[in-house]
Order: sequence, then structure tokens, then C-alpha cells
Amino acid sequence: MRHFLFATAAAVLTVSAPAAAQTEAERTASAALEAAPVWDGHNDVPIQLRSRLGNVINQFDFGDTLDTATDARNAMHSDLNRMRQGKVGAQWWSVYVSASLPEAEAVQATVEQIDVTKRLIARYPQDLQLALTADDVEEAMAAGRIASLLGMEGGHSIGSSLAVLRQMYDMGARYMTLTHGKTLSWADSATDAPRHDGLNTFGKDVVREMNRIGMLVDLSHVSEAAMMDALDVAQAPVIFSHSGARAVTGHLRNVPDRVLARMPENGGIVMAVALPWFITEDLRQHAASRTAERARLEALFPGLPDTVEAQLAKWDAENRAPVSTISDLADHIDHIRGVAGIDHIGIGGDYDGMPTGPIGMEDVTGYPALFVELAKRGYSQEDLEKIASRNMLRVMRGAEAYAASVTDMAPIEYPAGVSRDAAD
Repeated sequence: MRHFLFATAAAVLTVSAPAAAQTEAERTASAALEAAPVWDGHNDVPIQLRSRLGNVINQFDFGDTLDTATDARNAMHSDLNRMRQGKVGAQWWSVYVSASLPEAEAVQATVEQIDVTKRLIARYPQDLQLALTADDVEEAMAAGRIASLLGMEGGHSIGSSLAVLRQMYDMGARYMTLTHGKTLSWADSATDAPRHDGLNTFGKDVVREMNRIGMLVDLSHVSEAAMMDALDVAQAPVIFSHSGARAVTGHLRNVPDRVLARMPENGGIVMAVALPWFITEDLRQHAASRTAERARLEALFPGLPDTVEAQLAKWDAENRAPVSTISDLADHIDHIRGVAGIDHIGIGGDYDGMPTGPIGMEDVTGYPALFVELAKRGYSQEDLEKIASRNMLRVMRGAEAYAASVTDMAPIEYPAGVSRDAAD
């Protein structure tokens, strides 16, 4: 009996130690998110409103969107109930429109997305508050509301016009991603053929004008050369609203180390993305192999799409996709901290802009689990508060401070109707 009791006690000790560590990690994460709720860098609810509802939202219930699944698409990742569960205190809403649109159409569509997002915010005054400044964010958080900011995803939204850029700012946009998936007449995308070796003269002036008016420069979708050009020009902190570390996962949408190393000098922030193909290298490689297999099958069976699909289904059954986890995302945060430092990390989930988040973070409720994982890795409460929102608050204040310091600077002007390619 004594041996049995000894063995039982040892087993209890073995189980209790990890349990105690988990409890401590949960306590640290909870305290951090209570003091500094998550300020997420990128959420695509606005394009969901456009694609699912045609921006007709007067009867749309954003309190709970779990019933929005259809035969063709998953349920939305975001709603007010789940954002509360996820400890989201501030949200950059992406007013994205397709980069394939002609520029004039893209400008109109972006105005429509700003409109529908503002209308959504106005419908829930107890839960959401439009925020145009860092002070607004702090005021909303203090009142228990989710500070709601507008970010344009792609320079096609301004139609190659600094005048349109300024008017978008006046409508409430507070960041712009310089490109989306397509290279523009003035900026190279990370996922399209380059034309300018980064930014041309006009592209650099876009950065300068954004700095002048206080709009944050977002580099998440641009080429590495464009990242470097923007950092050469920028006088205010830049952001990566939803990107990972390229050294961990080699996707070209992620940030290379030589750019991460420039973050301390610039004062900017990399908001770690949750999109599985950007954070899990095995999954990225699997996706590339599947694309190659489809191309092979199409070459073998031209004009026989049913055969191609049947053979691809067989390949899928024999080549199961790897899984993406919270640990993978934490690895990116670890790497960003190692190269750029703790003051240059944020969170940019990309929810409602991807099929799903990683296991454990499938939707916006998953942020607390990420912060528990980081606490288990030794991040302090102060570290976690910085990642959650304090770093983003500092960055926004930095952009505002620079704009306030150059109020005597004249707007940058270009002749109307001149191709921005001519600005090289």
C-alpha cells in the first residue's frame, strides 16, 4: 500500500507541474488582455458584406454570424459575440476591393466599402465606435466598445491619384496597403511580376503624402524591393497589417529578415498573420505540390475536366494536407521578436479573408489561446500587452505626431491625367 501511495503521489506531482504552469500562463495572458485588449490589424468583414449581401445590411445581425454558412462557403469568422470572447478591443476593418477592377471602378467600390463599414459601426453604438485617432481608440476601449478603424487594402483604391488619397483620409481611412495582389503603375506587389524594382517616383511620393497627412503606410502585400524603398522614404512608422516572418515560412507575402531588422530604426510594427498557408511551411509546400499535380493532370487529360478532378481527389486522399496550429503562429512571433524586438510585434489575423485560421484559432475567439501559448514560452505580461495593442497605439501616435510636425508642408501635386508610370 505504501508503494501504491508513493506512486500515486509521484503521478500527481507529474501531472500537477504542467497544470500549474498552464494556470500561470492563463493568468498572465488574461491579465495582459484585460489591461490591453487585442488591436487586430486586419479583418475582412466588409468584403463579406459586399459578396454575401451586396452591402444590404439593415436586417443583418452582426451580433451572431454563426448561421451564415451556405453550401458554397463557410460561416463568417467574426461577430460581436465572438469578438468579445476573443478579447478584441480595437479592429482595423479592411475596406478591400478587388485589385482586378479598373481604377475608376476600384475608387467607387472603395467608397462603397467605407460607407457600408461606417453604417455597420453606426448600427451597434453600444459595441462599436468609429476611431480616427489614437485618442479615439483609447476612449472607445475605456468605454468598453470595440474601436473601429478603416484600412484600405491596395493602392488601386486611390486610382493613382494623391487627391483621391487625401479624400479617402477625409472619409476616415487611416492606413493603406500600397498594393494588393497586382503590381500597380507605381508599386510592385509581392505576388506579381515587378515593373519598378520597388516603388517609382510617384510611389515614393505616395509614401511621403501618407506621412504628411497622418495615414499609416502598410507594406503587407508589397515586394521586398518596395518594402525597402518605402522604409528609405518613410518619416513615420510603417505597419505590416497582416504578415508573417519569411525565414519561418517562405511565402513572398511574409517579411524578410533584412526588413525586420529595419523596424527598430523606423519604429514600425509587424502584425503577425494567422493565415495557415503563410505561417506553416509544410502546408505551403503541400499547396505548391497540389498545384503542380493539377497542372500535370491537365496536361495528361486535356479536355477531360471530370477525369482531372477524379484523379486530383485520389491524390488528395493519398496526400493529406498538414495542419496549421497556434504553435506555428507563435513561432513567427518568436522570430519577429528575435530580429526586430518585442516593441515591433502586433497581431493581424486576416479573419474573414481566408478559409480558416489555424487549429485553435479558427475564428476571432482564438486570440486568448495564442496569448496563453506565448505566456507558456516565457513572454511576460508587459510583453503580451505590447503585442496585443500597446505597440500599435505607439505606432499610430508616431504617425500622428509626424503629421502634426509638418502642418506647414504643402500637399504634393501631380498634373491630372498623367500616367504614373511616367513618374519613373
